Amino acid sequence: MTTAKKTAAPQETLKQVETMVAASKGYEQAVTMTKEQIAKQSEAFFKSYDGLSELNRANLDAVNASGTIMTKGVEEIGKAWFGFTQSSLEQAAGTMQALMGCKTLRDVMELQNGFAKTSFDQTIAETAKLSEMSVKVANDAVEPIKARVNSSVEFFLKPVAA
Repeated sequence: MTTAKKTAAPQETLKQVETMVAASKGYEQAVTMTKEQIAKQSEAFFKSYDGLSELNRANLDAVNASGTIMTKGVEEIGKAWFGFTQSSLEQAAGTMQALMGCKTLRDVMELQNGFAKTSFDQTIAETAKLSEMSVKVANDAVEPIKARVNSSVEFFLKPVAA
C-alpha cells in the first residue's frame, strides 16, 4: 500500500505540473494577445488623435477665413456708407446755397420739396444697396464655416459607418 501511494504521489505531482505548465502557456498566450490588442488600439487612438488635430486646425483656418471675409465686407460697407453720407452732405450744402439765392417763397418751397424727394429716394436706394451688401458679406463669411461643419459631420460619422 505504501508503494502504491509512493507511485501515485509522483504521478499526481506530475499531473499538477503539467496542468500548471498548460495554464502558464494559456496565461502567456493571453498576455501576448492583450499586448497585441493594446498595440492595435493605441495605433487606432493615435490615428484618431491625428485626424482630430487636423480637423481642429482646419476649423480654425475656416474661422480665420470667415473673419477676414467679414472684416473686408464691413470695410466695404463702411466705405459705401461714408460715400453716401458725403454725397448727401454735398447735396444739402448745394441746396442750402440755392435756397439763399431764392427770391420768392414759392421758389424756396419748390427747391425744398425737390431736395426732400431726392434725398428720400437716394436714402431708400442706398439702404437697399447696403442691405444687399450686408447679406452678401454674411453669406460669404458663413461659407467657410458651413463647409467645415459638413466636413466635421463626415469625420465623426466615418467611424460609425466603418
